[in-house]
Amino acid sequence: MENQTFPTPAVIGQREKQANPPSVLVTGASGGIGRAISQAFGQIGWYVGVHYYQNKSAAEATLNQLRKVGGTGEAYAADIRKPESVRRMFDQFSRDTHGPVAVICNAGIGQSELLVRHADDIWDDVIATNLTGTFHCLRTSAPLLLARGGGSIIVIGSHTGFHGARGQSAYATSKAGLIGLVKSAALEWGPQNIRVNLVLPGWQKTDLTEGIFPEDKGWLDHALRRPAALDEVVGTIVHLAQLKDTSGQVWNSDSRHL
Repeated sequence: MENQTFPTPAVIGQREKQANPPSVLVTGASGGIGRAISQAFGQIGWYVGVHYYQNKSAAEATLNQLRKVGGTGEAYAADIRKPESVRRMFDQFSRDTHGPVAVICNAGIGQSELLVRHADDIWDDVIATNLTGTFHCLRTSAPLLLARGGGSIIVIGSHTGFHGARGQSAYATSKAGLIGLVKSAALEWGPQNIRVNLVLPGWQKTDLTEGIFPEDKGWLDHALRRPAALDEVVGTIVHLAQLKDTSGQVWNSDSRHL
């Protein structure tokens, strides 16, 4: 099959007028960063698959937002910890779409517990969701991307995966594992025009950061002394999904040193 390419970055901010528009499946799209990503792709005319696990009403709120800006899409339920659930989601998404494809692996959970007090079940759940769940999504999406002539996968990582953090051992470990996963997938799938990259969004106010989000004086490790703006992070993700020649890279969206 002839390789299909995404629109060039020049079309960012413009709606696509074509019979088979590009499509994107965003995991963890029922709130926070995932909702903002979904809306941004909807604004430029992409069909958006809004993944959720249990919070269907929040996923419908995301759909309503992207439809208000002229986007189209549907909600897709899956427990990404379970490969069969992920397979069913991608099978349905494949049936619903026909154009070029991107996958944004954004779903994740956090934890706040010192290592010596860490419960086994919390550790297992964080690793199963953030790392193994992303593995399930990458592995399951590959046949669809191959059938469409290639495509883009963007995994949402964390600065913590490079440096660790007190009380975040499971989360940091899961995010560190994503680095190797992304770089390995990029090498294996590059010859088939599948691009795989990692984006670090920095501190964002979401349910995941509630209670641990830094206060006004908490940005001394940032060169700019401020966190990354969500609209800039989302713009980076939308732009990166459309780049044809970039893969295996880590994109840090704030001003901290890696």
